[in-house]
Amino acid sequence: MSPSTGSGPELIRSTAADLAAKIAAQEVSAVEVTQAHLDRIAAVDPAVHAFLHVDGERALAQAAAVDARITAGEQVGPLAGVPLALKDVLTYSGAPTTCGSKFLQGWVPPYDATVTKRLLDAGIVILGKTNMDEFAMGSSTENSAYGPTHNPWDLDRIPGGSGGGSSASLAAFEAPLAIGTDTGGSIRQPAAVTGTVGVKPTYGGTSRYGLVALASSLDQPGPCARTVLDAALLHEVIAGYDPYDSTSIDAPVPAVVEAARSGDVSGMKIGVVTEFSGEGYAPGVEQRFREAVGQLEKLGAEIVEVSCPSFTYAMPAYYLILPSEASSNLAKFDSMRYGMRVGDNGSASAEEVMAATREAGFGAEVKRRIMIGTYALSSGYYDAYYGQAQKVRTLIINDFNKAYEQVDVLVSPTTPTTAFKLGEKIDDPLAMYLNDLCTIPSNLAGNASASFPVGLAPEDGLPVGLQVIAPPLADDRLYRVGAALERALTSDWGGSLLSTIPELEAAR
Repeated sequence: MSPSTGSGPELIRSTAADLAAKIAAQEVSAVEVTQAHLDRIAAVDPAVHAFLHVDGERALAQAAAVDARITAGEQVGPLAGVPLALKDVLTYSGAPTTCGSKFLQGWVPPYDATVTKRLLDAGIVILGKTNMDEFAMGSSTENSAYGPTHNPWDLDRIPGGSGGGSSASLAAFEAPLAIGTDTGGSIRQPAAVTGTVGVKPTYGGTSRYGLVALASSLDQPGPCARTVLDAALLHEVIAGYDPYDSTSIDAPVPAVVEAARSGDVSGMKIGVVTEFSGEGYAPGVEQRFREAVGQLEKLGAEIVEVSCPSFTYAMPAYYLILPSEASSNLAKFDSMRYGMRVGDNGSASAEEVMAATREAGFGAEVKRRIMIGTYALSSGYYDAYYGQAQKVRTLIINDFNKAYEQVDVLVSPTTPTTAFKLGEKIDDPLAMYLNDLCTIPSNLAGNASASFPVGLAPEDGLPVGLQVIAPPLADDRLYRVGAALERALTSDWGGSLLSTIPELEAAR
């Protein structure tokens, strides 16, 4: 093997694509890259709390196996040897899967999720499991039973949710790649407030097998990264048909890597959603969004104002559909099959043990959504609430279809504001839910969507994200727009947006 090139600090700030190329060329070993990231986690994660479980020994063994294959002359995948952080809602045999809940504390699944298996088959090194809102219910990662994750841009602020651990691990340079899941914005919203890239693939484009379900008609795993190309490379690894998932689409994976390398938006028609602006949107968020749209126009895209009036009703519809499906999905956590059990003193009935366990095991937000969902599904209320919400969902899909007759993609701010302070909204559920105002329609319709960084808000110096929404199975269009913005804006910034992030102090 050639002498190692690149110190620890250089390795942790490299892109996944660059790391993979150096590992394949034996300029650096996968073990060295993995160790550099494990050292970084040890140094800064006590302050960030991105990880719930670090699997260092197994990660190093996986890296050594990649090095051995390369030394033997075997062909390896385009991300072989690159470390990754895995959201703790996807099963990984031999590692705890808690979903950020006390209910599953210590539960170790006996099988891998399809996404996990595809990562391992590609030679990607799994560093560990990342923190999240309990059962993915939240917009700030403050609902984790194991404490909140902190935003590396400002440790007093939230990193987004529910996948705040995955996004924070990227911004803290603890991992170059991460996996998140998106039910109403839980990949895109954390990406926006941490200055990273997050993609929600078309519903059915990535497998949900082994993903602990929140809302089965909304959940979707997706790639998180610091660059558009890295996200595309990861997308290509995890996407594709899976016979174990009945909602998986049996169709070719869109050409996302080619689109990310191209970044050509000339001739594209880009629709600006008029409903996603005005009152409630921070001035700095709107300013950076408008500037980014102007950049796309300079690059040859045609900008069109598009109205989607049913989007106004997306939030109330979502907060009936999601709790209803969550109420059904979380019924399996009954203290009988797996997870915690309390109150079993030998004389209590099964119903008493179940009630005591769910009371002790679930946090406030999970209980709130279960109760809402159970009520919405109850006899006499189903048609009035859940049924009506599904009709609104159809109206939203129709609005998308009409919009795509005029434009290739839609754009909006990803979030109405930048990252808010920890504790600021935790006691106000409605204020918390408003953070997903722009992202929810895409989940209801099953569209592909993504968030890309477009700069820092002038008023607080925190990251702003631009959301791109594409028709189902047109995921490649997301990457064309994202790559175009990345090239134009990093030229203006003089490098990656994350190159301006304050350096975290190592734990003492």
